[in-house]
Amino acid sequence: MSQEPRTYCLLLFLFLIHGVASHGVADSRQDLPPLLQKMAEEIIDGSYLNALLDLIQFQSSHVWTADLSHRVVAYLNSRNVAFTIPSLQAVMENHLEQCLYQPWKLLEDLRGTDAQQFRTAMKCLLEDKKDRLELDDITVDLGEIRKQALQSPGVNRSLFLITLERCFQVLNPLECVEILGRVLRGSSGHFLQPDITERLPRDLREDAFKNLSVVFKDLYDQTSAHSQRAVYSWMTGILQTSSNGTDDSVSWVSAENLWILGRYMVHLSFEEIMNISPTEIGLFISYDNATKQLDTVYDITPELAQAFLERISSSNFDVRNTSTIHRLGLLVCFYDDLELLDAAVAQVLLHQMIKCSHLRGFQAGVQKLKADLLEIATENQTLNETLGSLSDAVVGLTHSQLESLCPEAVHGAISTLNQVSGWAKSQVIILSAKYLAHEKVMEAGDTASGIVEIQGAFFKEVSLFDLWREPGFNSTVLKEKELRRSQALFLFELLSKTTRRPEELLSAGQLVKGVMCSHIEAMSVDSFLAHFQYFENNFSLLSPYQINCLAWKYWEVSRSSMPPFLLATLPARYLASVPASQCVPFLISLGKSQLDSLVLDSHKKNSVLKKVQQCLNDSVADEFTVDILGNLLCHLPAAVIHRGVSPRAWATALHSLRDCLDLSPQQKVAVRLRLLEQHGLPQNWTAETTKDLGPFLVLFSGDELSSVATKFPDILQQTASKMAGTLPPKEFLQAVFESVRNSSEESPTSDRSPGCHGVSAPSSNDIIKLAEANACWAPEGLLCLGEDAFLRSVELLGAVRSFSPAQLRTLKEKAVQVWDTPSYWREYHLVSLGRIVLALTESELEQLDLSSIDTVASLSQQTEWTPGQAKSILQGFLEDSGYSVQDLKSFHLVGLGATLCAMNITEISLIKISEFRVVVARIGTLLCSTHVLAEFKRKAEVVFGGPTEWSSSVLQELGTIAAGLSKEELRMLDKDLMPYFQPSAIKCLPDEIFKELSAEQIAFLGPENAAAVTPAQRRQLSMLQLQSLQQALDGAKTRSWLDAPPSASPTRTPASLSPPGAWVSQGLGLGCPLLVLMPRLVW
Repeated sequence: MSQEPRTYCLLLFLFLIHGVASHGVADSRQDLPPLLQKMAEEIIDGSYLNALLDLIQFQSSHVWTADLSHRVVAYLNSRNVAFTIPSLQAVMENHLEQCLYQPWKLLEDLRGTDAQQFRTAMKCLLEDKKDRLELDDITVDLGEIRKQALQSPGVNRSLFLITLERCFQVLNPLECVEILGRVLRGSSGHFLQPDITERLPRDLREDAFKNLSVVFKDLYDQTSAHSQRAVYSWMTGILQTSSNGTDDSVSWVSAENLWILGRYMVHLSFEEIMNISPTEIGLFISYDNATKQLDTVYDITPELAQAFLERISSSNFDVRNTSTIHRLGLLVCFYDDLELLDAAVAQVLLHQMIKCSHLRGFQAGVQKLKADLLEIATENQTLNETLGSLSDAVVGLTHSQLESLCPEAVHGAISTLNQVSGWAKSQVIILSAKYLAHEKVMEAGDTASGIVEIQGAFFKEVSLFDLWREPGFNSTVLKEKELRRSQALFLFELLSKTTRRPEELLSAGQLVKGVMCSHIEAMSVDSFLAHFQYFENNFSLLSPYQINCLAWKYWEVSRSSMPPFLLATLPARYLASVPASQCVPFLISLGKSQLDSLVLDSHKKNSVLKKVQQCLNDSVADEFTVDILGNLLCHLPAAVIHRGVSPRAWATALHSLRDCLDLSPQQKVAVRLRLLEQHGLPQNWTAETTKDLGPFLVLFSGDELSSVATKFPDILQQTASKMAGTLPPKEFLQAVFESVRNSSEESPTSDRSPGCHGVSAPSSNDIIKLAEANACWAPEGLLCLGEDAFLRSVELLGAVRSFSPAQLRTLKEKAVQVWDTPSYWREYHLVSLGRIVLALTESELEQLDLSSIDTVASLSQQTEWTPGQAKSILQGFLEDSGYSVQDLKSFHLVGLGATLCAMNITEISLIKISEFRVVVARIGTLLCSTHVLAEFKRKAEVVFGGPTEWSSSVLQELGTIAAGLSKEELRMLDKDLMPYFQPSAIKCLPDEIFKELSAEQIAFLGPENAAAVTPAQRRQLSMLQLQSLQQALDGAKTRSWLDAPPSASPTRTPASLSPPGAWVSQGLGLGCPLLVLMPRLVW
């Protein structure tokens, strides 16, 4: 809808001009058809939307002729309405802004339409065809209007609300449901607030009700728990009313009603499920689509799942029958009838349980059921015989069970094993060894097909040196390959010399990573504007420096159509070029980007946010404003969140704030205060409130969370499981820990070691549920962990990032108890231990058998080794393997990883150049000491030449190795290379060397590298250098193009399609202009 108002205005404006230009002043007595007369009156009244709708309605049943333009103008003249082109244009543009950037105004306009106009508007939304409105020389693309209407922030909400208010009184209910579906799907479901269901009709025809139910089912996962409950109540209210049964003893939950409920069947109460008649549940489970429906009940609870299983058992379906098991969907995850179950049925159940990983929680119970079924499935059969039929339960096999497999069994089951996800690295190591023992995998023979044939992510591992030697590249072969930035820089430069069509390179997948500022500068105005969409579609692949170059180019050639968000990458003062009248498009454009990756300097970001606050007047008035803000909501100051977001806007804002991953401490305090004001303390929350506010539970204290841990342990644990990969606050983890401990079945530890009597130790189920909250176990509890529990959960414990050194030492001691001393440990032991290996002392590391580079590689995955530990690992490998440094191959160097930093200068000098050049990029990720990096730099010179010969791709490839440059070498680097340092290399440059950069070199660093400068490095700089650094942080230009002051009047170019004053149209990403003017139009 974003350009629809623009189209009304320009359509009518040009229509009138066309009439004047073609026919001049007409006889005012000429008759005008009533609908066009009404349209003319609306033009006079300023009701331009109404006028457009009347025009569309008239055109749908009449052929537009040239004399009609003349007659409309004549009518206007007869009413003494004198239009001049400038005055009419000003009026139209003002209305454009109101409609386009004030969606609440559009809502009011739609409310003011009569029934016929409203019907026309809805029909325009409903049509699938890409229809056009043809009026003599003027064409309006209604299909594009409809597309934009369903994608525009704020406008989409206006359409949703007006459809609810008026559609069911004006249009066929089926049509209204279709419109609601389109608008809701465009909103990702966040329009579905609980109060919305109160506005839904309760007397819908059956077909319309079923269609709308499908929409709600499709949006289930994007809908809040409160809204899910509200939609469920609305659906069941209609289903219960329409139930034909008059006997209260007969359940309203029929087979068809279960099908209509779909995902919402999980909201049925236990009693309602148990009252379903055997006939109806049998009929439901016999439906062909029942399995598909039951496959999606991800949030079903064990209690309700078992109730459904019981009712199915009461029908004529035998839940032990293979065909029935195939129909159960996710209900199999809670199968509990294991008594006298035979092995064949157990294997079928295991195969069906692959889908259980999609459940929201309850994974500990699933793992236990799999283990029980695994035992039954392998009863009276060897593991070798059943391996291929155990489905993904094989990931539950212990190391000893996997070690007992014969190579032939692994080889025979390899196709099944390859389809299973969830393997631990240690299991993969064992199975790979078994497989290779059966069938030796030959090394690649003829490599004549060349590097060009390497596919996907593997291509990223090709060295820059090898790319130099490969002649067979073109843009087509690169489209599906993942590229490092150094590869892209080299390949783009290479191919740009032979390719004259920019779109071939810019559309070649990740090759766009290699666009340099010089390439952007060299593009003509027409070429740049025509191909900007390729950059726009790949902003996530571009560096901040590349985006800054695009911004400067746009500012120079066509600032009148410049996407507003690009202004944020220019020096802060350029934001002054955004007038107050253009605030909303600026907010929309910036809200669609990721501000943290767009603006890296905190001071500059504050300037951008000040402009945002100025545009908002420090308040968020309503839900339309929330829509317009988009991602900017995550950056609003705490004061605005606490007091500036109106009650009307808060529910919508809260829904969006859930997705903000990096709120500041002040913002978190503000959100917490608002939550307390609206919902009270967590002890008073309902289950739905707790689900909806799950991401915010980390904001509350342990005491405040204790009631949640008691009342809703499953919800708390599900919330914690969604935070995998983050480090929640200790108090939140403690609450999760208490909830698991309170709900787990107490059982004394099986460990009979001294000191373990009466100690509460974790079970494997507890460890699965706790995840990061395992950090709350006392060391003595971990030491008393049972052997079986340790073996089943060691990988999970090894992944916990919050363990203290004392806890890691305790778990290491447990590993020694179970596996004996480190001298007996094998590679898979070390892999499974994860971070626990960090507790190994230097003497214990020396005990390890490090003859295999795979073993060393598993250790090098950890990045927290002390220098002494790293040296022990390196020396252990060289001694145990019998290799000398000069014998090391490229894969050895990669496997050694961070332990390479423990090499001395003499050892580094012995590395073969032929091996080093293959893994330069990998070594360039290491954060080694300066003297080590300097020695690697000397080796790089043998491969790539001296620093004065390096290109941008070489500097990017070297990574941290470039931090080994001397003062003299750094000073000699061309300033144009400065943006191609990796930020990690900038951080590694010693302070006394970094200060040797000239002010000009520092100015050319680019925003990303300037942001990487450390406080210690900054303290060494002169005033002039600091000014240059600030210029780089600001995104100041580093080229000699025209730099007109921000207040300069916008430049216009023939390629610019935007009308005067509408400099933001491209920034909204609206695609091609909706209005196409034919050549005969007279201005």
